[in-house]
Amino acid sequence: MKKEIIQKIEIPEGVEIEIKENKLKVKGEKGEIEREFNLRKLDFEKKGNFIMIGNKKATKKEKKRINTITAHIQNMIKGVQNEFEYQLKICSSHFPMTVEIKDKEATIKNFLGEKINRKAKIRDNVRVNIEGEIIKINSYDKEAAGQTAANFEKATRIKNRDRRVFQDGIFLTSKAGREI
Repeated sequence: MKKEIIQKIEIPEGVEIEIKENKLKVKGEKGEIEREFNLRKLDFEKKGNFIMIGNKKATKKEKKRINTITAHIQNMIKGVQNEFEYQLKICSSHFPMTVEIKDKEATIKNFLGEKINRKAKIRDNVRVNIEGEIIKINSYDKEAAGQTAANFEKATRIKNRDRRVFQDGIFLTSKAGREI
C-alpha cells in the first residue's frame, strides 16, 4: 500500500547544511562531512530549519531508504557537534604484543609469537591514541571511526585455533559512548 511518508530532521544551532541534488554537506565546530545518497524516487530538500526527506506515494522500500538516510544524517549532525569515541582493549595472555601507530597504519607486533607483523589501516579524519592496553579511536565521522575499530579487530582474528584457549587479540569494549 502506498502512502505519504515524510521525515523531518531539525538542524541545530551551530550546524550548517548544504544540499546539492543528492549530495549533503554538514559543517560544524568539530569538522565537515560530505556524503552522497541514493535518492531514487525520494524528495530531499531543506526548508527553513529542517531537512525534509520523503515521498508522496512511498512503498516499503522507500520507507526503509527514508529511515536509513535519516539515521545517516542524524549521525552526521551528532558527529560535527560531538566526536564519536570507540575503545578497544589489547588482550594478550600467551605472548605480549605491542601496537605502534605510524601515519595511517597501525602495526601489531608479536601477536601469538608471530615474526611477521600484522597491519590495520586507519581511515582519514580518525585519531588513534594508545594508552597502555586501551586504544581510543576518535572521529566526527561515525563510519570512519567504526571501520577503523573493525580493522583493528580483524587484524588480530585467530584462524585454525580454539578461541577458548587462544584468547589473545584486540577487542571492542565501548563504541560511540555505549558499553559492550
